[in-house]
Amino acid sequence: MLNKLFKLDEKNTNVRTEILAGITTFLAMSYILGVNPGMLSETGMSLEGVFIATALASGVASILMGLLANYPVSLSAGMGLNALFTYTIVLGMGLSWNAALAAVFLSSVLFFIITIAGVREAILNAIPRDLKLAIGAGIGFFLAFLGLANAGVVMSDPSTIISLGALSAPPVLLALIGIVITLFLYFRQVPGGVFLGLVITAILGVIFTAAGFTSPDVAMPAIPKTLVSFNLDFSVFGGFLSGFGDLFKNIPSLIMILFSLLFVTFFDTTGTLIPLAKECGYENEDGTTEGIDKAFISDAIGGIIGAIFGSSTVTAYVESATGIGVGGRTGLTAIVTGILFILSVFFAPVILSLFTSSVTTAALVTVGILMFIQIKDIEWDNLEIVAAVFMTIIMMVLSYSISLGIAFGFITYALGAIALGKYKEMSPLVWVMVVVFIIYLFFGL
Repeated sequence: MLNKLFKLDEKNTNVRTEILAGITTFLAMSYILGVNPGMLSETGMSLEGVFIATALASGVASILMGLLANYPVSLSAGMGLNALFTYTIVLGMGLSWNAALAAVFLSSVLFFIITIAGVREAILNAIPRDLKLAIGAGIGFFLAFLGLANAGVVMSDPSTIISLGALSAPPVLLALIGIVITLFLYFRQVPGGVFLGLVITAILGVIFTAAGFTSPDVAMPAIPKTLVSFNLDFSVFGGFLSGFGDLFKNIPSLIMILFSLLFVTFFDTTGTLIPLAKECGYENEDGTTEGIDKAFISDAIGGIIGAIFGSSTVTAYVESATGIGVGGRTGLTAIVTGILFILSVFFAPVILSLFTSSVTTAALVTVGILMFIQIKDIEWDNLEIVAAVFMTIIMMVLSYSISLGIAFGFITYALGAIALGKYKEMSPLVWVMVVVFIIYLFFGL
């Protein structure tokens, strides 16, 4: 039955290999179970509720991808998208987390419409390639900065704005040790290295706590009182329903929020699914990708599912490449990963007690490095492109806002086009975005 449903023989794989691949992918992705709740809880959302929402949304979306598209690609709350949700939309723009979830839902519906309408390629061609790369790299910088700041490795300073934290403080020391361990495993290309680094760092954190090396400023890992919890917190599941009223109060801000979510989701998903499909051998001789439409639709539905459960945007994960690397070729891999995500719900106390901000810093830094790598493909000999890339990255970090970074990047790019007489070469869609960004910067904040 499994062979017929997932075409195992046709894809030159078997049940044992697919199960192993699913487990491998889960280990590579599971750091999100510690990172996402910690990040989204800063908006006032329930820590345990976000954990459960993340686990269930990841599980359901991954299973859906396996059944609909038969792709060995799993989904979870997107890194960068969760930062956009927390630090830009809620903490930066002042929306409630309920309204932010409503925005995630609406942007996911728009993404679904764009996907089934078949206009994805037209939009992709309209956006300058180097700006796409700059946004991805900028989000990498932003995530690393968040991780370092949350653990106290860097901190605010009235004299220099920002400075190095007290490296001898237990939470900071633990974060630095975690970065060293995780990067070592990453350099050695150890499967599930990020998750393994989290586990080792968490164990060291428990030892620190047991030895009395604690800090009142940053929570340290501790052994939970219960290993399994059936008293689950579902408080955030229906949160987006109460947020639609607040969402439409400021139209320029609404447009900016939806565009930012849609933009980042659009390119994150496209940039992840197509390379993974090629790695599976799904690229046809004519350059098309087998089953990619169903994969895109599955991903779009995953975003909607995530909002309903109470999570930031759910999207395809590049860490799925770890499962593909050990032989995963069908949707059975994604289904196994999805089942493991759902089962993790029952271990919420363990994971939430161990994966504190000091522990998850290493994951944020490592993911930031992975996102930064794409900057190598930027056209560095083109001055107006370099200026737009620079403004995108630096304003994203210094303004503590992914949306503002994107805005400054597009406006700088348009300025370069005008100065060099290349404005006619720019797509009308890009000019529309530039106008929206200018309105947002001056009237939408």
